[in-house]
Amino acid sequence: MTPASAHLVWDWNGTLLNDLSLVVACTNAVFTSEGGPSVTPDEHRVRFRRPIADYYAEILGRAVDDDAFGRLDKIFHEAYRVGLTSCELAHDAVDAMAAWSGSQSLLSMWFHDELIPTVETYGLTGRFARVDGLRAQIGGDRKAESLARHLDALGVDGRSVVLIGDSLDDADAARSVGARAVLYSGGFTDRARLLASGHPVADSLTEAVTLATSSTDPLRRS
Repeated sequence: MTPASAHLVWDWNGTLLNDLSLVVACTNAVFTSEGGPSVTPDEHRVRFRRPIADYYAEILGRAVDDDAFGRLDKIFHEAYRVGLTSCELAHDAVDAMAAWSGSQSLLSMWFHDELIPTVETYGLTGRFARVDGLRAQIGGDRKAESLARHLDALGVDGRSVVLIGDSLDDADAARSVGARAVLYSGGFTDRARLLASGHPVADSLTEAVTLATSSTDPLRRS
């Protein structure tokens, strides 16, 4: 059973929302605009990281300063908005959310004002105690500070939290607030990279929920 005090924070992009193909296409639109190479989904999963400016710089072979990143981030999101209607939830997202008996919320690094109506479109709003996205004009940074603000707004102690996400940045954010992370291999990060982090890794969202609840001390730190 899920402990009554346990709270689950879901990641959105690459976790509940299956948007890897779209993200790779939009990322390649960024690289093409700069005369850079394209990446395959597998290459993206091996090389993607936050801050995203560092990822762009690695692929393009040159530094990406704040001004350049702001311009590239706009190219990415213009393409993303066009393609978003083609995306579906992960195949077992609804079952996974239903399998968690404690409270749950959603934290994304996508723009808050666009996240809210999108979550409503998928009929998920009522499942979450709180939904938070990025309240800034430019994205790409790490998740830790956003997670701390999200939990503070909920009045939830990080030590009673498990976060399910698809990136090493999700794991780092969880660790920063004393929470546990379960990492999902179906998103933006290669499975071997996730395993190397030492955190539990799941190949489906329902398995991720099982891993979050199966141990005798499910909220221990990884």
